Amino acid sequence: MKRLLAGTLAAALALGLTGCGQQQEEGDAKPVISLYPEQQEECDAKPVIYLYPEQQTEVEVSLDYDGTLTAAYPAYENGWRVTAEPDGTLHDENGNEYSYLFWEGENDADYDFSKGFCVAGADTADFLRETLSGIGLTPREYNEFIVYWLPKMQGNPYNLISFQSERYTDGAKLTIDPKPDSELRVFMAWKPLNRAQPIEPQTFPSFERDGFTVVEWGGCEVTK
Repeated sequence: MKRLLAGTLAAALALGLTGCGQQQEEGDAKPVISLYPEQQEECDAKPVIYLYPEQQTEVEVSLDYDGTLTAAYPAYENGWRVTAEPDGTLHDENGNEYSYLFWEGENDADYDFSKGFCVAGADTADFLRETLSGIGLTPREYNEFIVYWLPKMQGNPYNLISFQSERYTDGAKLTIDPKPDSELRVFMAWKPLNRAQPIEPQTFPSFERDGFTVVEWGGCEVTK
């Protein structure tokens, strides 16, 4: 089972590997995590969804999730129905204000680590800032992403990171009315490593915000 935190990929970016070719030392008590594990353990997803219409708009969002929805804020009742402002501020029918839609779930997705990045724990903040900015997140969005994930990642010797596309979006489909003009879903699967490993770097297509824009980010720590 896996936990998700929202995401699709976009923006041109190619990063090289730094110190990712080291091998496991003989007799080390902590084995290196394989790039291609036969089985992955539970992983939690906690995505957030931002809505940026060009003018104040009533928006309905529904989630078709191949897993178990464990939490949502505001409450998910056959979908979310909110009034969205151009700056991303959301209000429900009772006038309560939100910065984004949040959901959490568990599933059995098998994430793809054939390409990605091997990053030293101490370099995590700089890596995420640069990479997420290149993918297309704004400072507000990528800072909220970093604040959530950094405490879990910076203390590890290394982290193996791969941004997912269809492996994530096929299992967490969004239906949004009115249909957005541009949509960016960023989802990071990652594993803590005791030793660095080589991996082919990912590149991403460019993303431009045009008209009604929807942005989602999320992530999942794979622990095996």
